[in-house]
Amino acid sequence: MYQVIARKYRPQSFAELIGQEHVRTTIENAISQRRIAHGYILAGQRGTGKTTVARIFARCLNCIEGPTPKPCGVCASCTEIPLGSAVDVIEIDAASNRGINEMRELRDNVRYRPARDRYKVFIIDEAHQITTEAFNALLKTLEEPPEWVVFILCTTEVHKFPTTIASRCQQFSFRSVDFAEVVTRMAYICQQEGIEADQETLAALAQAGEGSVRDSLSALDQAIACCGTKLDPTEVRGLLGMFSLDSLGQVAQALAQSDSRRMLDVVLELERNGRNLQHFCRELARYFRNLLVSKVAGPNTRLIAASPREQEQLAATAAGFSEEDLTRYMQITLDVFKDLQTSIQPRLHLEIGLLKLVHAGRMGTVEQALAAVGEPSPAPRPSLQPAKPVPAPKPQPSVQAPAAVTDAWRDRLHAKLLELGLDHTADSLEHSLITEANGELQFVTDDELLHMHEKELAKAVQQVAGRPMRIKITIGKPGAQSAPTPAKPKDDVSERALAHPEVRRFQELFPDAQVRAVRNLKE
Repeated sequence: MYQVIARKYRPQSFAELIGQEHVRTTIENAISQRRIAHGYILAGQRGTGKTTVARIFARCLNCIEGPTPKPCGVCASCTEIPLGSAVDVIEIDAASNRGINEMRELRDNVRYRPARDRYKVFIIDEAHQITTEAFNALLKTLEEPPEWVVFILCTTEVHKFPTTIASRCQQFSFRSVDFAEVVTRMAYICQQEGIEADQETLAALAQAGEGSVRDSLSALDQAIACCGTKLDPTEVRGLLGMFSLDSLGQVAQALAQSDSRRMLDVVLELERNGRNLQHFCRELARYFRNLLVSKVAGPNTRLIAASPREQEQLAATAAGFSEEDLTRYMQITLDVFKDLQTSIQPRLHLEIGLLKLVHAGRMGTVEQALAAVGEPSPAPRPSLQPAKPVPAPKPQPSVQAPAAVTDAWRDRLHAKLLELGLDHTADSLEHSLITEANGELQFVTDDELLHMHEKELAKAVQQVAGRPMRIKITIGKPGAQSAPTPAKPKDDVSERALAHPEVRRFQELFPDAQVRAVRNLKE
């Protein structure tokens, strides 16, 4: 009778185990030092070797030469345990034996000594499915079992274990098996089975497993059944519903050319071929992730699960994008994938998502926007000065001349204040000198009433100018001076900074902004 590859090539000793070196080393040292605990929790994702390690551990404990980290493989215990027929190694599927009655039966069974072997080993698979009541029934037995009992609890969801159970066991966390190790293992199995498979095919099979050796070997079994003794990468990808880099690269080409029409053609082709749009979006997010990693870490990195040829192809594609672009693409794709999970119109959502990618590629960065502030504007800004400016009086030698002096401001403001019902403020304005400099409207008056109504005056200025403006009111004789009191002289560093063209351009764009301090970064 045919035996699937995953079972046929299941490791029978720690030497044959791939990955999980931290688990193997700890258990081997514990056996060698005779420091064998009564309870173990083996936790990790599916297909990483939890049940396999439990069986190997049982062989090491009950081997006729044991306890030994290297079982002989020929005694009754070593041969019966892999077949599941050892009388003193009891395997329990907690998915179907999860209730309190099953745990009470197990507790009664614990009291009896092993029939033949050295230890009575209970391997409980999918242990997280045991009910809370059943765990409580097992609690006392798990804490103080007889000296001949060892519990091994295997689970993919250790967070569901009660703390009282986890605290009474030694816990081992199984990791995803490295991509290169999975490929090497499958290459060895193909050689033993007489199967021809190149590196690209083996890489596709390893990618399908996502770090699970069992899943990868199951995919290999399926590929052999489909293709025979010679595996073709294109056929294997089609069989497993995977997308090649060439098909995913169409999206990257459309982004590089900013071609929205091509994006819609990609979705149309997926629909015609009956491909799963949600699966495509998931693979596309992974594709952008690989491009980003290739951009950051360079080609031939262990961070990408791909063959050497695919890594070179990813690096060539990533060279055409920035890290910011790839990060943005990946985030948008993940959002679309989330929407597709509940969408009743998946094609519409995917089309919108791909078009968003194109538009996102046209966006500039914040740095580019800030740099544009220093560039000359394509068209001059419309002036907010009144239509009939009055020439400025000749400045005194010690006073800087204002940028503009005008009676038009007075006329328009006077009319606006009367319109707002501020008659007294309008009367005070008639005897004031009004100047405009650096986007600020300055008033010189000997009437303190104008200073008292500064808020009302600012409101009128805003309505006349059509935008908020800073105002400054100085109490003095309007005829005695032609400009407000000059500002405090600045030092050389401040003067150079404020005279810089980009700083002036920034002040023009943001007239309300104030430069409060200038610091020399070289000091």
